[in-house]
Amino acid sequence: MTRDTTEDGWRPGSRYPDPAVRALDPRFESLRLSSAAVERLYTGGRWAEGPVWFGDGRYLLWSDIPNNRILKWEEETGAVSVFRQPSNNANGNTRDERGRLVSCEHLTRRVTRTEYDGSITVIADAFQGKRLNSPNDVVVKSDGSIWFTDPPFGIAGWYEGNAAPQELPACVYRVDPDSLEIAMVADDAVGPNGLAFSPDESLLYVVESRAAPRRIRVYQVDGHNQLHSGSTLIDCGPGTADGFRVDVAGNLWCGWGMGSAGLDGVRVFAPDGTALGHIDLPERCANLCFGGLHGNRLFMASSRSLYSLYVNTQGAAWGRGRQR
Repeated sequence: MTRDTTEDGWRPGSRYPDPAVRALDPRFESLRLSSAAVERLYTGGRWAEGPVWFGDGRYLLWSDIPNNRILKWEEETGAVSVFRQPSNNANGNTRDERGRLVSCEHLTRRVTRTEYDGSITVIADAFQGKRLNSPNDVVVKSDGSIWFTDPPFGIAGWYEGNAAPQELPACVYRVDPDSLEIAMVADDAVGPNGLAFSPDESLLYVVESRAAPRRIRVYQVDGHNQLHSGSTLIDCGPGTADGFRVDVAGNLWCGWGMGSAGLDGVRVFAPDGTALGHIDLPERCANLCFGGLHGNRLFMASSRSLYSLYVNTQGAAWGRGRQR
């Protein structure tokens, strides 16, 4: 980072504008706030992932995968507590159109939905008679369909799940919201990881986390929820894209890092793939989401910690009148 840090790697910015929020292209100036700084809200996890905002309760949930728990941060008090433990090594989280929590679980190799009464509904755990690998990240389209990636990361060892043989290739799947019928929609992404829709849902972006270098691919989404013309939008070079979200203008806010200064944090890209800016963090950022009252607060799940930053845009869901 460009500022001094304490022994544990973090010191809040002492002046505005925060030097940790860097423009790489003049277009980034309209996205950052000169009087907002990166804040650390919590530290003490093992591998933070899958943040999701609950505006109706003014809290954020995120996964701490190796610790087998989902944590909760309350906006009003700043208190952090355990929301669910065990979490079945939950990774990615989102909310469906009715506001219910949807989670990817490594240990049970499934995608689940938490009902209003706290009970759990299994959304997907197999395809064509074979067990899923370890669902990683998940998004819900405005029609209620659930889309998720299924790389084998959670079955590769005993740290974020249980070691097990891989039964299916790593693919992207879609689940019908009514029948819960599962369909494979992409099998050509190398190690599919984070995924997100463009604001109008005509495009689906998918991180290829086993490509060398990592890439972010873009697919066209037709009226039947089929994907076409997958191509490389972003070559990550020395960086490491992971989970990401899209703002109302279609910019991609990507968890980023490679364990070195200048790369760890969040990298922001325009819809055309141009790098616009970077948010320096002392830890690699695995995933993020927009939240807060107006959807302009970026929450960043980063290795052991949770960070936030107010920005001059909103998450794409707010552009459709949906406060996640």
